[in-house]
Amino acid sequence: MLSTQQLPGKLRPSPAALLCALSLFLPTSVVANEALIHDIVADVSAERIAADVQTLVNFGTRHTLSETQSETRGIGAARRWIEAEFNRISADCGGCLEVFTVSDVISGADRVPDPTEILDVIAILRGTVDPNRIVMMSGDIDSRVSDPMNSESESPGANDNASGMAGVIEAARVLSQHRFPGSIAFVGLSGEEQGLFGGAILAEYALANDWNLDVVLNNDMIGNITGVNGVTNNTTARVFSEGTRYVETEQEATQRRFQGGEVDSPSRNIARYVDRMADLYIPNLDVMMVYRLDRFGRGGHHRPFNEAGFPAVRIMETNENYTQQHQDIRVEDGIAYGDVIEHVDFDYAAKLTSLNAVTLASLALAPAPPANVEIAGAVRPSTSLSWERVSGAVGYRVHWRLTTSPTWDYSRGVGDVDSYTLENIVIDNYFFGVSSVAADGTESPVVFPGPAGSFD
Repeated sequence: MLSTQQLPGKLRPSPAALLCALSLFLPTSVVANEALIHDIVADVSAERIAADVQTLVNFGTRHTLSETQSETRGIGAARRWIEAEFNRISADCGGCLEVFTVSDVISGADRVPDPTEILDVIAILRGTVDPNRIVMMSGDIDSRVSDPMNSESESPGANDNASGMAGVIEAARVLSQHRFPGSIAFVGLSGEEQGLFGGAILAEYALANDWNLDVVLNNDMIGNITGVNGVTNNTTARVFSEGTRYVETEQEATQRRFQGGEVDSPSRNIARYVDRMADLYIPNLDVMMVYRLDRFGRGGHHRPFNEAGFPAVRIMETNENYTQQHQDIRVEDGIAYGDVIEHVDFDYAAKLTSLNAVTLASLALAPAPPANVEIAGAVRPSTSLSWERVSGAVGYRVHWRLTTSPTWDYSRGVGDVDSYTLENIVIDNYFFGVSSVAADGTESPVVFPGPAGSFD
């Protein structure tokens, strides 16, 4: 019972008692490893990102169908440089990265008519406890101009997507100086502009090799702050996430219709996790969670991972400038077209890289998300949740929110158990979920009950 103090005309809880009571319901902050997390933010360098963007721009074009034999021009040179940079980073951390490539030959597609090797570059920082559990940050290597089949013209692709690729390399530099229980993958994907082929190839490889791929953070354009709408803003970023799982079966869709989950796919709960990391650790950055797979009618390299059943989101700038995307370099009607390096804001790219880095670090420090989360409580004044314990968790946290709320607003630590009942909280009025908690207090993403929210 709350202690109270007498006030004229009514009783009011004391401040100390009120804080104690609220602590049972409000979400905790990630307080463990805060020194490490803040060090990661501080270590991200806008200057190094700028240098990497310049190097990628200097390859002239990185079109998927461009030169592969030259050491200085084309997609082949760019891919080899990225692989060499990952190897250099690995050498600096005592060989801590596994660096390799995954490729396939694509032909007969609308934008890849002739047999063409699509090659991805991967570097994995293996976890010390659960090395097969992987969280991934990806960026696209390739670029294009107005004609998607033009592989010869200058196509610097400074923002789209040298910015995202440079962010991946910088995150590898920073995070490779630390060790985590789970693994972190840093990936350069090819063939995005020609049909999302690099993502599809790596997703297939992950399935074939039994990767436990919990999260994909795809970064595509993280360096522009002035939009075609005239808005200049370096304080927001967008995270796109699908609402329902692409691999959902007809039976699962029927279950979701009656139990909810339209806005609680694992990808959507990853977006909420990214939003929380921004609130906690990235100064002057607000995440706009966009409840859509991608921009209207458009696509990105997270989509093939969603289609393979892996949770994946797209992180990008808020204000796009379409005169600087997929454009021949030219001046027309007084407008300078082209994706050139002068339009990239490197401090902003560093801010979004920091957001990725702290999210990856927190995810790799945390246990895996709870498995087989189930819920019950129809026609009774309580809600019960159950789950399977996961390796590395010392406890679990139950979360709930109003059905119209975008974020998990209430939570309760419940200890090292595999079920819990929330008394006097009616199942009809809220959405619910469960997260796993490590010994240092780091939490996994929240898992919505049933197949709609499963990370498995």
